[in-house]
Amino acid sequence: MSFLIDTHAFLWYIQASDQLSPKAADILEDPNQKLYFSIASLWEISIKMGLDKLKLDNSFRELEVLLPRLSIEILPIIFADTETYLGLPLHHRAPFDRILITQAMNRSLSIITADSAFDAYSIDRVWL
Repeated sequence: MSFLIDTHAFLWYIQASDQLSPKAADILEDPNQKLYFSIASLWEISIKMGLDKLKLDNSFRELEVLLPRLSIEILPIIFADTETYLGLPLHHRAPFDRILITQAMNRSLSIITADSAFDAYSIDRVWL
């Protein structure tokens, strides 16, 4: 299967947080899974770090090396994602999460996230 990792799930994974569900951890550690991390999530991390709302154990720059080492591919935002975003119902108002939802919808990806608000959309959310 192919999975898109939500920002918080990725951060919990790289920081070995007990907030990450066992099921999510199993998927992230399975070399047979195709894993993606949105460029939007990198923007979100960068913005929050710049506002001192997020601290990482690693530097932001180290993420560029860490992602491929974990066999996680960066997923770009394409025009079709912006078009889908435009028509997305406002069940979830967080803009970065809405981008992830559109990317998952357009590529038939399951999303690894603890956020149950994703359930309002026609995507597969993986957590418990």
